[in-house]
Amino acid sequence: MCGIFGYTGSKTNAAEVVLDGLKKLEYRGYDSWGVSVSGAKGKISVCKNVGKIGNATVKTLSASTIGIGHTRWATHGGVTKKNSHPHLSCDKNISLIHNGIIENYDTLREKLVTQCHTFISETDSEVAVHLVEQLRKKYDLTESVRKAFLKLKGLNALVVMESDSESLVAVSNGSPVVVGFGEHENMVASDADALTSHTKTVYYLKDSELVYVNKDTVTLFDAITGKKKSFKKIVLEHGEKASQKGEFKHFMLKEIYEQPQIITSIANDTTMPDRKLAQIIKESFGTYLVGCGTAAYACLAGSYLFSKVAKTHVNWAVGSEFGYHLDFLKNKSLVLALSQSGETMDILESVKKAKTKKATLACLVNVYGSSLFRESHYNFMVGAGPEKAVASTKAFIGMLSHLLLTSYALKGSYEDGKKTLLKASKSVKDLLGKDGIKSIKKLARKIAQVEHIYVVGRGLSYPASLEVALKIKEMSYIHTEGFAAGELKHGVISLITKGTPCIVFAPHDETYGANISGAMELKARGGYIIGVSNKDHEVFDYHISVKDALEGTIIPNVVFGQLLAYYLAIERDCDPDMPRNLAKSVTVK
Repeated sequence: MCGIFGYTGSKTNAAEVVLDGLKKLEYRGYDSWGVSVSGAKGKISVCKNVGKIGNATVKTLSASTIGIGHTRWATHGGVTKKNSHPHLSCDKNISLIHNGIIENYDTLREKLVTQCHTFISETDSEVAVHLVEQLRKKYDLTESVRKAFLKLKGLNALVVMESDSESLVAVSNGSPVVVGFGEHENMVASDADALTSHTKTVYYLKDSELVYVNKDTVTLFDAITGKKKSFKKIVLEHGEKASQKGEFKHFMLKEIYEQPQIITSIANDTTMPDRKLAQIIKESFGTYLVGCGTAAYACLAGSYLFSKVAKTHVNWAVGSEFGYHLDFLKNKSLVLALSQSGETMDILESVKKAKTKKATLACLVNVYGSSLFRESHYNFMVGAGPEKAVASTKAFIGMLSHLLLTSYALKGSYEDGKKTLLKASKSVKDLLGKDGIKSIKKLARKIAQVEHIYVVGRGLSYPASLEVALKIKEMSYIHTEGFAAGELKHGVISLITKGTPCIVFAPHDETYGANISGAMELKARGGYIIGVSNKDHEVFDYHISVKDALEGTIIPNVVFGQLLAYYLAIERDCDPDMPRNLAKSVTVK
């Protein structure tokens, strides 16, 4: 989950370069941050702090041509300066940053203490730097890092720097590391987006690969055997501009406004990847959609779409629970994993378990070269571009768009699917218009101080309800729950009191009448009914107009929820880009 960045090159302001890289990675964790450089007289100097980077500087660090930095999402040990990275060896000659969890840190730590190593922090990460220090007594830095890495249990990435050296050593297993290639400078990072201001030429480390990096040379090794390996660089399609806020105050709002174009691009993609995916599904013996969090709700929506449009049964499961469904997998089964980052630990563990059953693996992912991308037999890109806000918006809408188009392709009505998607794009554009935004802002002001919100819907509106509730919780910290509207009378309705905001999705489909009935039940108990529908109704206390887009109506319905969550966050003075306790890529169990 943490952000890691390293630089070595001809520039003498390595500390500023690293800090700038960390700012682009802060969505991966923002409990604390730190930068270290090899400075005057070959000594390593460090600048650390707790909290978000904000307008912080690293002016206390001396001029240097090499440095590493880290932005943390706390796991082992509280949010303190001592627990923040980089960590130093006892002799202060080695600096290390770490992403992941060292599962056997306690055993390693006990042994290192007997070897006279002194620990400053409560973290598992500090074990790694002392382990490298101990091995450095016999081996060079590269070999010391390799041997230390082999002693670590779990999925981890390390970047290590030594005083009096112009080189970095990075190694990874199940935790992302990307190498960026510049002119007389090279970099490593946990996400390629942090590199785009320097280069578009990169290489994604595979599991158990180690890389030695100086300003002019990058050498790749097999971390298990220590043997050199060849590798092929790739060129990123997007540049730095795609990762900037531009005219928008927050990344979340920028990414919401990008969605109509993303939907249209998916509909008009001449390579037609969704037709290929539909064919793979057709040839498989059972298909399982797997995702976590927001991606899980896309999977649930996909199960409805495949049933309603293509008359095809598709199973779905939450990533962390999929391991308990494996008995159903056959060697002809298809597991389609959905993920924004492609680094979510629960998803990666699920697909690796599915491999033991000889299932076919496909992924719908938004990050090229990610761990899930590399793990899968078939790769399908969401195509939403870099998503910087922690709460996913455009990646989710991209997933829905592909699943809708795939369901139509499976039916044999691909062109109808395109038309439906384009209707959804137009409906989203209307929602983002002046009147739509004005209406949602007004609603946000009205309900910003409530304690509870409930969101209900049937059919495709059920996963929409779950996703909208999640967005409001993530952004505004208001307790919000999504429910299938038919389940209200089975217990949930006891939670409704006078004035409780109840968002009711009532699209122009077979669920409309039942959803209106549910709204009436809520209103009879005092609920304040917020109707999201293509037409107003007397039961609604507040109406949000969303134009009908057939099965694609789920898309603008969710966009409404994204906007409401954003404006609720603004009203409550919350940071919509970096919600508390969250990180973009969940790489721990």
